[in-house]
Amino acid sequence: MIENIINTFRNCFKIPELKSRIFFTLIVLAICRVVAMIPIPGLDGAALAKYFKDTAGTESGDLLGMYSMFTGGALERCALGALGIMPYISATIILQLLTAVIPQLSKLAREEGGRAKIIQYGRYMTLVLCIVQGFVMAIGWENASNIFPNFSGKLVMYDAIWWYRIQTVIILTTGTMLLMWLGEQITERGIGNGISLVISIGILARLPQAIQALWDMFKTTDGTGIQILIFKLIAMLVLLCGVIAGVIAVTQAQRKVAVQYAQRAVGRKVVSGGTSFLPLRLNFTGVMPIIFAQAILMFPEKILRFLGDSYKLPVLSGVANSLHEGAALYLVLYGLMILFFSYFWVATQFNEIQIADDLKKHGGYIPGVRPGQATSDFLHNAMSRITLAGAVFLTVIAVLPILLNSSMNVPFAVATFFGGTSMLILVGVMLDTMRQMESHLLMRHYDGFLKKGRIKGRF
Repeated sequence: MIENIINTFRNCFKIPELKSRIFFTLIVLAICRVVAMIPIPGLDGAALAKYFKDTAGTESGDLLGMYSMFTGGALERCALGALGIMPYISATIILQLLTAVIPQLSKLAREEGGRAKIIQYGRYMTLVLCIVQGFVMAIGWENASNIFPNFSGKLVMYDAIWWYRIQTVIILTTGTMLLMWLGEQITERGIGNGISLVISIGILARLPQAIQALWDMFKTTDGTGIQILIFKLIAMLVLLCGVIAGVIAVTQAQRKVAVQYAQRAVGRKVVSGGTSFLPLRLNFTGVMPIIFAQAILMFPEKILRFLGDSYKLPVLSGVANSLHEGAALYLVLYGLMILFFSYFWVATQFNEIQIADDLKKHGGYIPGVRPGQATSDFLHNAMSRITLAGAVFLTVIAVLPILLNSSMNVPFAVATFFGGTSMLILVGVMLDTMRQMESHLLMRHYDGFLKKGRIKGRF
């Protein structure tokens, strides 16, 4: 198996076009890392980086920590790419939701060339979000002690505060737009999935920190303790392999709904019918329910804790403690919100009525199901059952790193690679990248990464 994978990588470099695409992708990703390392003038990025390093083992994975992970540590260094690619992702999500509820955008998405216009709207919205978020981030760095707990010091080294704000907003906006453009270049001239690869390289940049935290966790001088810790290390590696295997299986899993096409006449020609299938993905929602749940649950604790400390109300402080990440109430609400947002995302993005109409228009039908409303109801019921299984899987994957961090004292830098958004994104991007590379290999009659040139795991 390993020998086949090595031979496949060798074959990748035997194809001149694919080799040039791989090298181009690596160079662009290296530039993305440089953008995440260069500090913004007038900010003491070293002080904030030292704060994050000192609190790496104690800070939980709240929205701020997740945002820093997606930027590849640029937020911690006050770097050019501190906003990361997240404004573009936010704009894309907003447009997807608006397309589902605004008829004009929905019609535009189905027209020829309409998708390109929506992408252009997303770029304009990204620019607006960068300006707004950049200004908010500049204000946050001015009041670092209020944003970062137990941080003492001053990040802004300018006396002309408005000059600092304007400069910072321009630099942050430029950094995000540059990352967006680099991601599009990877999609066009590289191996594809440019934006996803930019996010993935930021997550993988945390891997050395996770390895160091894991080493510090198991470092001991006691002979008996070493044997116990080695056993725990092996157990963690087995758990990691199991999580990766489970994420791959569920990410690839789909229900194939058989579709039969009847014989029909097109002009003077008679087109014969055939059998195909409609794939319904088990994990249709991806990481969106986890991101929504984390973003919403972050605010009640902060607000209640602020009110409880300001007005000396211990009841509110107690509720805030119960909503802290890792608490029982937090985990229950977290799981329920993931379930809710899983169904919410499917309801807004999966249009079973349009699918049923398209099947009827092209002479297709599901065997044993009448065309029209009956087909729509069948797809709705099937997708509802599939979504429940996918939502339960997302809940387990999302809760696992929190339990490892809070209950087993596993450093958060290590726990993030055992589930959550980082694991889902990394596995999904790696699978998509392998598909892109396999398509080039199969065109040149080379074997893919797995037998028969295709990725298994669909069922």
